[in-house]
Amino acid sequence: MEKNDQLIDVEDICEATKNGRKVRDHGPYKVLIGNEKLEYTPAIIEDPVPTGAQILEAAKVVPTIEFQVYQLLKTGLLENLRPDETTDLRTKGIEKFLVFRSDRSFRFELDGRQIEWGAMVISGLTLKKLAGVDPATYGLWLEVHGGEDLAIADTELFDLSRPGVERFFTGITQTTEG
Repeated sequence: MEKNDQLIDVEDICEATKNGRKVRDHGPYKVLIGNEKLEYTPAIIEDPVPTGAQILEAAKVVPTIEFQVYQLLKTGLLENLRPDETTDLRTKGIEKFLVFRSDRSFRFELDGRQIEWGAMVISGLTLKKLAGVDPATYGLWLEVHGGEDLAIADTELFDLSRPGVERFFTGITQTTEG
């Protein structure tokens, strides 16, 4: 990256985390900003402690008032980051963010973990990615209390705005045993 004809050294937070080294104290920092399909693109942020609004600006979404930002925590859970709330990029593991065009969040349970999501719908494949399982060998189901659990296909879009908290679970559907 060049600025004023000087080469600027950008700290890649993903690389630092992957290599187990401490993230440096000064920016600029390279982070990943994703969408509701968990498709990520890199973004550069100067501030080591940006606000949610600064993350939205880095995502180049307008008007920012119509969007929400979530940070992906080390545990794999998502945490909403308000526009005036800050996060410390130097904290190991905070390198990915998700941005949603939405004015509300939706809660569901996935393999026993509570997750907040910023979009009204979510695909089966995205749920498997959030669960951290191999989509080719794992299936996904919606728990149906008092009935037969409902299989959710990878391409199926599930409406999270239905009443109640949905409970999804994954399990192996294919084995390699002969």
